[in-house]
Amino acid sequence: MSPKVYKQKKTDKIAYPLGGFGAGMFCLSGEGMYRAFSLRNEPNLTKNPNIFASVTLKRKDGENISRVLEGQVGYSKVFGYASPGPDYSPGNGMSLANFGLPRFEKCTFTSKFPFASIKLGDSSLPFSASIEGFSPFIPSSPDDSSLPVASVKYTFKNSSDEPLDLVFYFSSMNFMEHAWEHEAFEARYTESIPNGFMLTEKALPQKPYTRGDFAVTLDKCANVNTDFFRGGWWDPFTILWKEIQNAATPSKSADDKKSPGASLSHAFTLKPKSSYSVSVRFAWYVPDTFLRFGHNLDNDADDIAKGRPCHRPWYADKFDSARAVMRYYRKNHARLYRETKKFSDALYKSTLPLEILDAVTSNLSILKSPTVLRQTNGDMWAWEGCTDLWGSCHGSCTHVWNYAQAICHLFPSLERSLRFTEFNVSQDERGHQQFRSSLPIRPVGHDFHAASDGQLGGIMKLYREWRISGDDNFILSLYDKMISSIEYCIRTWDPDGIGVLMEPHHNTYDIEFWGADGMCSSFYLGALKAVTLIGEHFGYDVKRYSELYSKGKEYLETVLFNGEYFYQIPEWKTLHAEFNIENEYKESKGILEAEGPKYQYGNGCISDGVLGAWLAKICGLGDILDREKVISHLLSIHKYNLKKDLRQHSNTQRPGYALGAEGGLLLCSWPHGGKPSLPFVYSDEVWTGIEYQVASHLALYGYKDEALDIVTTLRERYDGEKRNPFDEYECGHWYARALASYSLIEAFTLVSYDKRSRTLTVGKSDKPYKAFLAFDGGYTVVCYNNGEVTLEDTSGSIEIESIVTAVN
Repeated sequence: MSPKVYKQKKTDKIAYPLGGFGAGMFCLSGEGMYRAFSLRNEPNLTKNPNIFASVTLKRKDGENISRVLEGQVGYSKVFGYASPGPDYSPGNGMSLANFGLPRFEKCTFTSKFPFASIKLGDSSLPFSASIEGFSPFIPSSPDDSSLPVASVKYTFKNSSDEPLDLVFYFSSMNFMEHAWEHEAFEARYTESIPNGFMLTEKALPQKPYTRGDFAVTLDKCANVNTDFFRGGWWDPFTILWKEIQNAATPSKSADDKKSPGASLSHAFTLKPKSSYSVSVRFAWYVPDTFLRFGHNLDNDADDIAKGRPCHRPWYADKFDSARAVMRYYRKNHARLYRETKKFSDALYKSTLPLEILDAVTSNLSILKSPTVLRQTNGDMWAWEGCTDLWGSCHGSCTHVWNYAQAICHLFPSLERSLRFTEFNVSQDERGHQQFRSSLPIRPVGHDFHAASDGQLGGIMKLYREWRISGDDNFILSLYDKMISSIEYCIRTWDPDGIGVLMEPHHNTYDIEFWGADGMCSSFYLGALKAVTLIGEHFGYDVKRYSELYSKGKEYLETVLFNGEYFYQIPEWKTLHAEFNIENEYKESKGILEAEGPKYQYGNGCISDGVLGAWLAKICGLGDILDREKVISHLLSIHKYNLKKDLRQHSNTQRPGYALGAEGGLLLCSWPHGGKPSLPFVYSDEVWTGIEYQVASHLALYGYKDEALDIVTTLRERYDGEKRNPFDEYECGHWYARALASYSLIEAFTLVSYDKRSRTLTVGKSDKPYKAFLAFDGGYTVVCYNNGEVTLEDTSGSIEIESIVTAVN
């Protein structure tokens, strides 16, 4: 399927991450700029250095033509620019940017993840140019997908009947200073390497985290200039551009290695009607950080001076320098490119509606963003998202990552590492899980609420990982911890054995629900069913959990269903927990005395109202609630919560996710009145991850038009002009919850694979279709035509003993 195309103004907000899983990134903008250099294991979205590619057309009359290999500068780069300092600010003329140089007239941007493609055109030139950026991404190969590398290929096409003499340049000022250590100029070096250059900052005394190397090479022979002109004002940049305009190809290096920047040049002749490509390869190495977070057992805070270990990226123990990374990349580049391209081509064979495939693939960019980290032992750790300069909400937060469905399929071993952390490291002897794991991963303090949706969701995900891996030893190794976890949940939130969560239970809205509700109790039912199925498989006595599940199912379907949707019955008078308002603000006491605990939803139609039922279905547990009642709830969400125009919607919370004439799916509505005076926080907002889980759940039951309606409305907000299509944000950029979008593949096709029984499930359809399927060890494309199933483009080995046809 052809990907979505962004043109002119629609390229303005595009920032496409290039880099490895947990290895840092930089972004290629919609115009072709290099931006948001976040190489130091944390976000730095304001780091937009003077780094660019350019080309000079040599003319016999001496009137050479030079162009930066980018489209015209989008105005969002100039007005409202996120500035790291006064020299960059719009009010000071953006003196350190290169925006005043000539560029191509037109550009278009497309992406076939993980490839970014840009086409450049200029009516005054006899040639066009195109750009292809990529970094390795190979399912079930986490190491090759975690390299701190990227490549950008520039291709020139001669549209004339005459040969053209061109010189390609790649230039950069040295930008490797640490964001928090601006005094480190004397530790900065620029030096030549074969066909390239290295920008370096040496580690400062007592500050190992300041070390950083960034290597740039060409795949062609290059002249290397690491001896820039030195002077005041803009002298180095002025002389550099003069050399580019003159088609000079200097090869020189400064003895003191203190050049303010470096440049590569490669001259070539472009034959008539022919093409020529030059690839720029990047590798970086930042082995140390000052990142240390978490609830600590010994109140160590973030005290580096005490020698407390801080995070180190996976690649730091595999390589000893950026040179070593570049050597590996150069040696393996052809293989990494080939295997990444094979994956991308297979993914885009999926015959999904364009909006659906676009949503799935665009959000995979999260896996290349600073949202995810990877320790030297290979384990995954993650933020919820990224602010401009640091991670947002630490700890692989269980109730946020519940929504994410991509890593478990594409990199199952990394997803399993999260389960090991949750149940082995972040869970104590009582069964209490700290829903935010520490970095570096280590035992945590247990001084806060467990998250009901996060902890119960983890049990369902254990079942999912067992199904994906087919590994009995995996599930058996965590079985006792799973039982300890579910017993803690029962004691804490359902001590009377009703089958629903009654006592105050913390959840993803950062508050506690008091009394039974459909959202969190559906998680409880899913976890009880998972424990029952796992236990029965291994011959354990799990009657207790089966009976609780049956009681809870009946309660939800009879007591918590109002004929349209599942809701909440707030309760505080009959619970074991004490409802104490003495410490509340005096202004709120009157409301609490009349309405009970604040931040409830009562008879509201909440979009997450059967979230646990969605997760159960996606994890392979099937329907945990009456099918027709769940469908009624989902259709009610579509009816009441989807707004195509928000201009008349009141939102006193965070309106930036969707506002004005934009549309979106509200977290909650109260179609029959009764909205609490202080409803749960965020209730009036729009979150893409919730939009995706609702759309996915609808499609699983065959309501594909309604699902498409939600996704289309969502993606119209991320159109490239207003927002970055490759950065769906919530509490931070590249927010993990948006990875719920990956579940749309299974939702629209019903294609799944259970490695335990070697069973392939396909959806029955009157029309032929193709669906990408990732499994533990590789991927394939499932082809369905009139009941016949075949596989193509398979990577790895998949064993199939039976094929089951499913209907919505």
